[in-house]
Amino acid sequence: MTPGARVAAAIEVLDSYLSGTPVEQALTGWARSHRFAGSKDRAAIRDHVFDAVRRLASSQALGGGSDGRAVMIGLLRGQGADLAELFNGEGHAPAVLSDAEAAVSADMTRAQALDCPDWLLPEFDRSLGADADDVLKSLRSRAPVFVRANLAKCDRDRAAATLAEEGIETQPSALALTALEIVKNPRKIKGSRAFLEGYVELQDAASQAVIEALNIQPGMRVLDYCAGGGGKALALAALGADVTAHDLSWERMKDIPARAERASVSIKRARHSDLKALERFDLVLADAPCSGSGSWRRAPHGKWLLTPEKLTNIQSAQRDILRAMPSYLTPDGQMAYATCSVLKSENQDQLQAFLNDCDTFQITAERQFTPLDGGDGFYVSQLKHNSGE
Repeated sequence: MTPGARVAAAIEVLDSYLSGTPVEQALTGWARSHRFAGSKDRAAIRDHVFDAVRRLASSQALGGGSDGRAVMIGLLRGQGADLAELFNGEGHAPAVLSDAEAAVSADMTRAQALDCPDWLLPEFDRSLGADADDVLKSLRSRAPVFVRANLAKCDRDRAAATLAEEGIETQPSALALTALEIVKNPRKIKGSRAFLEGYVELQDAASQAVIEALNIQPGMRVLDYCAGGGGKALALAALGADVTAHDLSWERMKDIPARAERASVSIKRARHSDLKALERFDLVLADAPCSGSGSWRRAPHGKWLLTPEKLTNIQSAQRDILRAMPSYLTPDGQMAYATCSVLKSENQDQLQAFLNDCDTFQITAERQFTPLDGGDGFYVSQLKHNSGE
């Protein structure tokens, strides 16, 4: 496919997305109906689409409209591309720009320029202060790709060497001792021997740093209370913890056994109805459901789907999780609350509300990561019972 044909394909996918189809479903649907497209074509189209979703507000403003064509015009205009070359009407390329399309000159609001929902901008300002604009700008770009060296099988140096054997170049991340940033051939990871044989797992560096901060000791009984697909449970088990994974959705945990087997670790799964009968835990970790505001580079559609009502519901669920966690702890056990959000309303505010209601706990450590640190935005707070002194 020519560059222009790839743009035309991205416009088709974006029209589907903008009509309400989830972005991954729109991409899959296009690929199934255009089987002639090669892997490089599909990758290029995917990049166009995700770049456009990350920069949807500014692209609509720069393109002078809200459909897929206007969004791609605005995206490419913002990237400094030669629109005349890509929109030439030749072959499968999109039609030449109209006089009106060529004349668009946007006077964007701050929220549009930063690709932030208008209603959420004040919360970013409150949460991040002087860093708000820089963080929002970073969320408009693609995220780096990181892997975690699986300490149950190898150290970071060996993981890097194993990846290098297949042309996947890496560099160590300062965020975590297990983290490697992929600097060449990231799309080869899932087919690599290092991945298939469990030497590495795809995991953001800040997510790895959250686990590293917990000071896991071999044999420690850990409940991963909101385990999802098990990324953090795998990291905990690789450090020698005795891990039980729990999630309100059993379906979300369906891949954990296969992932654990590949990583040569053991992870038990527990339904919610089983938790009360289990022995208490030394650590209860909740990577709570959240807005995902720290990881919008990877899932950019999330920021456009979020509404004040949805955020309120998320915060309610977070409060319920915090209130439930102590019942699974040993008397001297610790809690760790984490989100992939940069918003105070999901992080510091939630912890303060919990402490107001449960003053037998105290925060022992707290850390907020933002994309300016190199990985995703993550928050983690560690708590334990007051000593009574």
